[in-house]
Amino acid sequence: MGQGGEPRRAQAYDGELGAAVARAQEGDEAAFAVAYRLVQPGLLGYLRGLVGDDAEDVASDAWLEIARDLGRFRGDGSGFRGWTATIARHRALDHLRRQKVRPRSAALEQDMLDLPGPHSTHDQALESLSTEYALELVRSLPPDQAEAVLLRVVVGLDGPAAARVLGKRPGAVRTAAYRGLKRLAHLLGAESVTDERPRTLGEST
Repeated sequence: MGQGGEPRRAQAYDGELGAAVARAQEGDEAAFAVAYRLVQPGLLGYLRGLVGDDAEDVASDAWLEIARDLGRFRGDGSGFRGWTATIARHRALDHLRRQKVRPRSAALEQDMLDLPGPHSTHDQALESLSTEYALELVRSLPPDQAEAVLLRVVVGLDGPAAARVLGKRPGAVRTAAYRGLKRLAHLLGAESVTDERPRTLGEST
């Protein structure tokens, strides 16, 4: 149900990730390395949106906690991504509290996934979000929107999973993501991030 609108890249690895986590829980260190390799890129992108240049340090702290508590995790590959995002978020918020800084996340998320347009819209969003420039745009958005976008597009969580990480209702997260992605699409179009003429992400080539 509604799978067409969900992040495809991360989900494509969910079977492999779930199998790796199960082996890691039995003490297979190589399997834990596989799980790390599959999860870390999205997790790091999410943390960059929350804490900027301190993302790698916060990610290291999060992975120490993930490794310590791995035996308590119950779920599949998708569930593991949500679980690790929750741990990383708590670590990021602790880090920001210590710095007395508010999260500078933004509003990219659901909006991009729900924009009407050609099937390439989602891939364009993913490609754009992979750049430091796009992460800076995300960080300029309202915090609720930024986190929604980061969790949906960068981490690859579906709507209900993102809502669980944030402790909010799915509808509220959906709305925040939609508004964020809509604004992001406008910013990317307005600031001419393509090599050709400016255009919004919702337009066809």
